[in-house]
Amino acid sequence: MTAGQNDVGMIGLAVMGRNLVLNMADHGFAVAAYNRTDSVTREFVSELESGQRVQPCHSLEELVGSLKTPRRTMIMVKAGKPVDAVIGELEPLLEGGDVLVDGGNSYFRDTERREKALAARGIHFLGVGISGGEFGARNGPSMMPGGSKEAYESVRAVFEAVAARADGEPCVSYLGPGAAGHYVKMVHNGIEYGFMQLIAETYALMKVGLGLTNEDLATVFAEWDGAELNSYLVEITSRIFRRVDEKTGSHLVDLIRGEAGQLGTGMWTSQSAMDLQVPAPNIDIAVAMRNISALDDQRRAAAGSPAHAAASRERLSLPVGSVRNALHAAMIITYAQGFAHLQAASNALQFGLKLEEVAAVWRGGCIIRSALLRDIKGAFRRQPELPNLLLDSALSQAVISRRDDLVRTVEAGASAAIAVPGLMTALGYLDAYRAEWLPSNLIQAQRDYFGAHTYQRLDEEGIFHTDWLANRDGS
Repeated sequence: MTAGQNDVGMIGLAVMGRNLVLNMADHGFAVAAYNRTDSVTREFVSELESGQRVQPCHSLEELVGSLKTPRRTMIMVKAGKPVDAVIGELEPLLEGGDVLVDGGNSYFRDTERREKALAARGIHFLGVGISGGEFGARNGPSMMPGGSKEAYESVRAVFEAVAARADGEPCVSYLGPGAAGHYVKMVHNGIEYGFMQLIAETYALMKVGLGLTNEDLATVFAEWDGAELNSYLVEITSRIFRRVDEKTGSHLVDLIRGEAGQLGTGMWTSQSAMDLQVPAPNIDIAVAMRNISALDDQRRAAAGSPAHAAASRERLSLPVGSVRNALHAAMIITYAQGFAHLQAASNALQFGLKLEEVAAVWRGGCIIRSALLRDIKGAFRRQPELPNLLLDSALSQAVISRRDDLVRTVEAGASAAIAVPGLMTALGYLDAYRAEWLPSNLIQAQRDYFGAHTYQRLDEEGIFHTDWLANRDGS
């Protein structure tokens, strides 16, 4: 291919990078592809079909030289130091007006730093969150760009072509300046953590408490996905329960060790929410439960005799419909926490997020896509500055109408010693958020007692402190 003729350069040909290259090529774009390990580049090229407009490059100099100006280059490597290393090698080869895109799961503070450094040289930088995994990258992901608006306009045609589509619209939109795109993707991943924990808890209740087989569970989740719980994670859960291991003939899910890994994005979401003083307890507990899952030896030691525990556990008299309604309510509550986090972050970090657009971007090609996002999109269309989805009348009613089933499901789990902390947390958040009075006056009194932290009164203005030890008998 002639020098200066490629539309986009891709650096990093692991699963996501190579599938995005193929997606771009399918839509008529000429793509230059490079991987630091040259054997990976050669292997990828050997698998290409005839006629695909993909040029293998064996150095960054070759890749940059093959691009049209302004050069548009996308980095798809592991977050952290590898991204900085690529930028360090690539930056001297670029010129003012060129566009550099980081499509990985980078921490938003790193994205802010990189954008400022590159802007000093006139190089435009985009931090783009990409959701959908391997399938999404190949067939249409959800894309969350943030950074230079001029840079987005330069790559807009490419992104809109390769993105998933929902209701005829591409699931990509410019979200805001700086690290807006990577911040939205971080919170997306936090919601994802919350959903996965909730679904795992419903699995435990139905498997252990109700005695459902894997085939039963596959049928249940398929039915849920076909109705109001239609979502990517519920859909794949049904498929997982049907998968049989080729080696043993057993259901594969039963052979997988119960230790859930994590890459840190859920933890980042929790930390950032705490920095903003926005409660996101379903994300917090999902991160904590992944940490607990790693304590395998300790949990076995604490459990005592598994045989005794199994023998003493009776089947629950809990309708599957109640579990479904509990999950539905808890998913809305988790969405509410995530969008409240984004609303607060948008104001504090001056992203200018339009949450209706965020909901729209998440409707297709996305790990947390669900039918609920249409209702959420509508809620923010009605009230763009809505601080919490539980203040939207329609979504609030959807949760309140299922509260009894959420209570019933939490009670059943507790009575059978089946850990359902995500469902418990959703219920606690709902009741606390809707409470006219919370016992926090006592907490503030305690703080003033031991630390002279002061308090405010209901009956008069001002800041007060009491010498609580002045009259020990309380009279």
